[in-house]
Amino acid sequence: MKPTNFIRGLLPLVLLTACVGLSPASTPTPVPVADTGTPTATILWFPPTNTATFFSTGTVLPTPEQHPGITGLLFTDTFDQPGLWNTTDSSSVSAGVKLNRLVLSISAKGPLPLLSLRSKPVVGDFYAEATATISLCAGKDQFGMIFRAASVGDYYAYRVSCDGMVSLARVTSGSTLPLLDWLPTGDAPIGAPAVVKLGVWAVGREMRFFLNDQFQFTFPDPVLKSGALGFFVRVDRTAPITVSFSDLSVYSVLYTSPTPSPIPSRTPIPSRTPSK
Repeated sequence: MKPTNFIRGLLPLVLLTACVGLSPASTPTPVPVADTGTPTATILWFPPTNTATFFSTGTVLPTPEQHPGITGLLFTDTFDQPGLWNTTDSSSVSAGVKLNRLVLSISAKGPLPLLSLRSKPVVGDFYAEATATISLCAGKDQFGMIFRAASVGDYYAYRVSCDGMVSLARVTSGSTLPLLDWLPTGDAPIGAPAVVKLGVWAVGREMRFFLNDQFQFTFPDPVLKSGALGFFVRVDRTAPITVSFSDLSVYSVLYTSPTPSPIPSRTPIPSRTPSK
């Protein structure tokens, strides 16, 4: 065989081998990754709420008992025994027991007081209440309850004026000393006719005062320790005054008072209720 022919026969094999060596190696087919796009916010169907903050509330304290220590009824007076009361009758002043009432009346020009004391019993620590029915009364005219009376010239007077004020006085040897100046109150009737309930609580030197069961003020005074109960009226100028008192009830009191303040205290002025 000729060399030329040998080379010619070998050439296709070389070319084929070269082509096979130049072919790129096979690579694994990539797995497509799904396009997730823009992330979507998670929807909260029941979003959490802030936990409520609970604040502690103050304890509501009960209203203090203004006439503590009442233990029982000492006596009542239906004003059916005129002999238990000081009475008088003249053209200008009158004090008498009529139709189960103690009626005090002044028709003279004032200033002029009139009082009537119950002869018994003598009381020291007590709570007393009675109804006052005002028939004629105006301006600075006064009426009220007397207590711890040693005589007609020595006593305490819980005073109510006919223009809606209250006060306390001590009468010693016939001289009047105002212990507490006049205070306005919505519980006192203005003018007449009107009805109001008086109340006095006294233990030792401490005294508390009421109108229609509403606390008015308290005041300490050690001078008079016991005595009789009674009622009074006082005409200020020329207007006549007539007030009757009924339904007196007196209760015993067993109570040890804390040291009272030398300064009198009272509740805020209540709203006035029209008198019936």
